[in-house]
Amino acid sequence: MKYKLILTLILSTVAFNASADKTNAIRLEQRYVTLANSINPSYSNASSVEGKVFFNRKFKLANGKEIACASCHTTNPANVGKNIVTGKSIQPLSPITNPKRFTDLEKVEDEFTKHCNDILGTDCLPSEKANFIAYLLTEYTPTK
Repeated sequence: MKYKLILTLILSTVAFNASADKTNAIRLEQRYVTLANSINPSYSNASSVEGKVFFNRKFKLANGKEIACASCHTTNPANVGKNIVTGKSIQPLSPITNPKRFTDLEKVEDEFTKHCNDILGTDCLPSEKANFIAYLLTEYTPTK
């Protein structure tokens, strides 16, 4: 009986953390939607479909190589990824499968800026960021 109570407490803590990070992701997505709408009034809502397209779209780097978000993060952001340069393991992007994602929103913005500039050569648009997050929120089951 004691172990059941401990297990219940642990699972409810994990569920709370995942929910809190999902909430942070939704809040940030909404901020980007608002910003995107102020730039382009016809943009009204984030699209997980567009986010998935963006996530998997290959961009040509200055050295001629093609790269996508999925190059390091796999085609499923609920999976553990692997940095294509260093080989280092990357925890899942999905805030549903990785309770550490979206806990520090300033870090999220820094990572967007860094990776968008590395891959696109410029910062991502607010609409792209909103769509990207919307897509991450749809992926919750790692592929085996």
